Amino acid sequence: MNKAQLVDILLKNKEAGFESKAGAERAFDAVIGAIKEGVSKDGRAQIIGFGTFSKRTRGARNGRNPQTGAPMKIAAFTTVGFKVGKEFKDDVNKKGKK
Repeated sequence: MNKAQLVDILLKNKEAGFESKAGAERAFDAVIGAIKEGVSKDGRAQIIGFGTFSKRTRGARNGRNPQTGAPMKIAAFTTVGFKVGKEFKDDVNKKGKK
């Protein structure tokens, strides 16, 4: 599922109350922006029932250039991880068993 499909689902959801696709897209962008800001500032953004986005640091390591096979150093870097919430995991498992 991509962003356009998610926005379409928001638009079709009568409880959300969006009257235009542009309004639904602005709301979607605002939520994503808030998650990014939370992770950037606080190191994590937790949405109860959905999951937690958090900063994760990967250490430096040795690797290989896939084209040449030559050894190379891969520098340490920060990335974002996601840990799914119990409620979300349970919902996915229930739907997968039908």
